[in-house]
Amino acid sequence: MSPERLLELYFDEDCPYFDETTELLGISGRGRMSIIPREEGISACTEELSGFLAKKGLSIDFLPSGSPFGAGKAILTAEGDLKTLFRVWRVSQTFLSITCAIATETKRLVELARRANPDVIVATTRKPHPGMRYFELKAVRTGGGEIHRNSLSDSILITQNHLRVAGRIEGLKALKKVEVEPRTVEEAIEYAKTADLLLLDHFSLDELEKLVPRLRELNPNLEIAVAGNITAGNIAEYARIADVIVTSAPYYAKPLDLTTRIERV
Repeated sequence: MSPERLLELYFDEDCPYFDETTELLGISGRGRMSIIPREEGISACTEELSGFLAKKGLSIDFLPSGSPFGAGKAILTAEGDLKTLFRVWRVSQTFLSITCAIATETKRLVELARRANPDVIVATTRKPHPGMRYFELKAVRTGGGEIHRNSLSDSILITQNHLRVAGRIEGLKALKKVEVEPRTVEEAIEYAKTADLLLLDHFSLDELEKLVPRLRELNPNLEIAVAGNITAGNIAEYARIADVIVTSAPYYAKPLDLTTRIERV
C-alpha cells in the first residue's frame, strides 16, 4: 500500500465524518499549524506527511528526514484553511512523534555499536507495527540502521520453528542467501559450513565469545548475526563479536515529546 493511502487511512480513522468541536465553535478562515518538539531528535518521514498535507490545500514547510533538531523550533508548519488544520493536527503530531523517535533511537544504537566495531550493521526485525511498516522502516534507515527482513518474500530465514517442524536440513540450493537460526551450540556448528549467515538468538555473551571464533574457523565466509535482549547498555559488547546486530528496539522507542500550536494568520 502506498504511503499516501496509509496516511489517508490514519486521518479517516481519526475524523471519519465531521470535526464536531470545530463545527460547534464555527471556526473558519486561515491559520498556521506548527509542530514543535520539546526535546532533541532526528526528523523522519516529514516528506511523506508534507506531501499528503499539501494535497489537502495546505502550504508546508518542514525539516527533511535525517535532520537533527532541538527543542522549541518547529519541525513542520502548515498554513491554510483552519478547519483542515484542526482535522490533521493530532494525527500529524502523533505520526511524527513515532517516526522521529524511531530514527533517533536507531541513530543512538548505531553510534554505540560502531564505537566498538566500525563495520557492524545494526538491522531491525520484521516486527514493525501493523500499518506502519513503510514509515517505520524508513525511520530506521534515516537513523543509519538497516532492515534485516522487510517481508517473508525478500529473504530466506530458517528459524527455530522451521527447524522444529522440518527437522534436519541439508543440501539446500537457493539464489538468495540462506540464513539459519540454530537452536543450540551444536546446531550452530552443524550449519556453519552450509549457511551464508547464522542468526544466534538469545545466546549469552559467554557462549558467543567461545562459539563465534569456532564458527569462523569452520567457515571463514560465514556472517554472524546476534539477537535477543540487546539494549543500549550492552550493544557495544555484542558489536565486538558480530557482523550484524538484529533488534526490534527502535520500533518500541518512547515517542518523542511534541506539541502543536494552531493560530490565525
